[in-house]
Amino acid sequence: MQTTQLTASDLSPLTPAYDSILALAPYQTGKPIEELTREYGVSDVVKLASNENPMGCSPRVTLAVTEQLGQLSRYPDGNGYYLKQALADFNDVNANQITLGNGSDDLLDILARSFVGADDAIVYSQYAFVVYPMLAKMQGATGIEVPAQRFGHNLKAMSQAVQDNPNTKIVFIANPNNPTGTQLEQKELYQFVASVPSSVLVVLDEAYIEYSPESNNRALLDEFDNVIIVRTFSKAYGLAGLRVGYALSSVAVADLLNRIRQPFNVSRVGLAAAAALADQDFIEKTRLINDEQMRWLEKQFDALGLGFVKSHANFIMVEVQVEMEDITAASIHQALLEQGVIVRPLDAYGLPNWLRITVGVAEDNLRLIDTLRSILTED
Repeated sequence: MQTTQLTASDLSPLTPAYDSILALAPYQTGKPIEELTREYGVSDVVKLASNENPMGCSPRVTLAVTEQLGQLSRYPDGNGYYLKQALADFNDVNANQITLGNGSDDLLDILARSFVGADDAIVYSQYAFVVYPMLAKMQGATGIEVPAQRFGHNLKAMSQAVQDNPNTKIVFIANPNNPTGTQLEQKELYQFVASVPSSVLVVLDEAYIEYSPESNNRALLDEFDNVIIVRTFSKAYGLAGLRVGYALSSVAVADLLNRIRQPFNVSRVGLAAAAALADQDFIEKTRLINDEQMRWLEKQFDALGLGFVKSHANFIMVEVQVEMEDITAASIHQALLEQGVIVRPLDAYGLPNWLRITVGVAEDNLRLIDTLRSILTED
């Protein structure tokens, strides 16, 4: 029996944003440890590619998760009552200002689907999180990339871009920024929010806020109803495998988002993440170790003659410009992989000469530098 196989073009009439979706490149995640082991037979792997917390998570979370294992046949609380209450207390907001997500990426997607149509525009910075232009393409909308300023957001130019494009619905701002690690001053960000129309949503992606608490712009919510803050438990809290994020917004925005999100988008185990908020000592220890190791890495990169961008997160962007034709960021990335060290190439961000490296614990960082030095000094 012969069957007819659909081609991509056959789906065009069924997909309103067909051309935009076809232009999308699938999101490239950091290479999993298991994949590297399969490919190269390396058993001792150091992963410094996905900005995970090398210290793991709080023991309180481990206990809370264990307590849920006997209830896995039961659906989670679709409203996430206890997690929302914990988040409300922690952030000094009302519970009805909170939307839960399956990681912060889920919330960014919900925001785009809720507010952006094919005739609209999304504004974001060059060298910002690669998901922002993907969301514009997924909606069939116009993505407006504003040239970066010293690898960070040029807020004056972004404000002008909004003024020049009356169909702008969302501005995405990552602070600290991924993958460059740059940080915006609170005064500058306040002026930007005040400059854009109230009809334009300003989404502050604060995935790395725990590493830079001075970047906390929670106070903007009290003055501007068009500000939305998106955060995650995946980074400093060490819960990337649980996929839990949350958005803080006005009551009206949260009400809309909670109507659109899937009712069980955070698992029963994920909801146990409330326990992580109670252990701020773990977050403080994480931040101190990260800062200490960041300074050490900076000294090592200086000694190796490698440039880098000052980072306010748990990763650092390193420039590879070696006066040898056969040594490039791509070749160093490959050589590191072959020796069991995973870092992140940045070709997808238009930064082919750069690598993003997660700050690990001392042992991981020493392994990285020793391996990197051996690669750079090979005859």
